[in-house]
Amino acid sequence: MLKSRTKKSNRHVIRKGRPLSHAGRNADGPRDEENDSSERFDPFDAHDRAEGRGSRRTPLQSSRSAGSEPSETAEVAEFTEATYSRSRRQPGEAKPEQDEAKNSKRPARSLKGRALGYLSRREYSRTELARKLKPFVEETDSLDTLLDQLEAENWLSNSRFAESLIHRRSSRLGASRILGELKQHAVDPTLVEDAKAQLRETEFARAQAVWQKKFGELPETPAERAKQQRFLASRGFSGATIGKILRGVDEE
Repeated sequence: MLKSRTKKSNRHVIRKGRPLSHAGRNADGPRDEENDSSERFDPFDAHDRAEGRGSRRTPLQSSRSAGSEPSETAEVAEFTEATYSRSRRQPGEAKPEQDEAKNSKRPARSLKGRALGYLSRREYSRTELARKLKPFVEETDSLDTLLDQLEAENWLSNSRFAESLIHRRSSRLGASRILGELKQHAVDPTLVEDAKAQLRETEFARAQAVWQKKFGELPETPAERAKQQRFLASRGFSGATIGKILRGVDEE
């Protein structure tokens, strides 16, 4: 009795994992490969065909599925190759902007314009400025006339040059070095004497500042004393000033 009931109940049980029997498939057997492959379609394509429209696949996808590249790829490759061939230059060939720069050269600066360019940066002595302008002098130029004109217009001044040189050198050099530079620039002897008197007044204070920055301590051995003495002498300070500093004598 129990066995008969079990058989009846099993008739109504649907096996899990098996699809219901319908056309193209066997409920209790293997799938029909032909019918199963026919059901492998895109539901969106089927819907479009039912509505009277074409497939949703784009022309690019169709062409790729057919094994051919789209026409746009060939056009891009052709455009890239043409652009590269136009932009390619031979070795040593000038760039277009360089050709334009050569065609539009600036006119050469005049001798006076060059001199004013130098004087706008710093003060020059007449001798130094003449030496810098000499390589640019042409047949139609007169260097002495130009220098006289610059002095008359107060662009060029030996007195201002002497003041500028003293200001730049006095914190590091002694009077003898600075006066030697003024003489090399052929500065007027009167200006040299005035500079000498000015430098002598501040010689000890300037030498002491240089020594303090370099050493800061009095020498304990003859070798150390000779070393400090040579250093101060190379800077252009006088022997009397050096002796006072190395003995520890105050300015007062």
